[in-house]
Amino acid sequence: MSRDYPLRQLIRFSEPILPDGPFPIELQKFFCRRLAEAVGMDFESGRLDTTLHPFSTGTPEDSRITTRYDKENFTSAMMAVLHETGHAMYERGLPKRWRYQPVGSTPGLGMHESQSLFIEMQAGRSHEFISWASTLARETFGGNGPLWAHTNLYAFSSRVARSFIRVDADEVTYPAHIILRYRLERAMIEGNLTASDLPAAWGEELKKLLNIVPPDNRRGCLQDIHWYDGQWGYFPTYLIGAMTAAQLYSAARISVPSLQNDLANGDFQPLMDWLEKNVHSLGARYTRDEILQRATGKLLDPEVFKTHLMTRYLPDNERG
Repeated sequence: MSRDYPLRQLIRFSEPILPDGPFPIELQKFFCRRLAEAVGMDFESGRLDTTLHPFSTGTPEDSRITTRYDKENFTSAMMAVLHETGHAMYERGLPKRWRYQPVGSTPGLGMHESQSLFIEMQAGRSHEFISWASTLARETFGGNGPLWAHTNLYAFSSRVARSFIRVDADEVTYPAHIILRYRLERAMIEGNLTASDLPAAWGEELKKLLNIVPPDNRRGCLQDIHWYDGQWGYFPTYLIGAMTAAQLYSAARISVPSLQNDLANGDFQPLMDWLEKNVHSLGARYTRDEILQRATGKLLDPEVFKTHLMTRYLPDNERG
């Protein structure tokens, strides 16, 4: 790789092309359920419900995933469900023989977030999977015409643009949202930033990172539940998870030669078998670093994540 690309060079600004809504909520629920089932979710022992902030909870035998719906954009709930299904599948795949023991849990939140981002970002935004999901979307919503072509829906799902809301951010700008929160969180913990000064500091940092300023706190420092839920130090796990997911997916593509064809047919089973063998079934028997070493042959390497972003989002003639 002969050139280093800062975040701003990967951002492409264009109006997103999405088929016209509205997309009825009941049809979105059906569509999202089908996506979760394709990944491996068993709704005989699980649920999909509605919330304001998507999350996954429950037990390995009783998975509870949630999403929120936008009548004008069905892909918002789609990606949230893929993300939360990734969490649920990890919990369901943990070793049963070690249940209720520390070794039967996960080796850390970074690994947990890697499994949700693996499904949402790596597999769920791949050209192959979108080609299958777009057919399901057309059938579900009764769509027709060029805007429903899988090439257009892939272009929409892989668009890159500045945005205020972290959970709706694209794969390229998402790290900036995490860096923002890390800087502010650290300043508050160190006593260098008070809660009353947080809104202004948020706007200043987001201006530096993405050159935008939120118009209100709802789209700024109050959009996440983590801090006032007591989850301090959690946000870096999302970026650690994104890098881990990219490295695992790169290894999976080598180990499962049929992977691209499988996803193009909506078949996640070979991929989930690989994840269960190399991640899920290991529980906390190994650290995240050890799991990565065993599965990919090396420790966490940011270059793999950078290569993934350049490969997916930069034109061939700009990769160097």
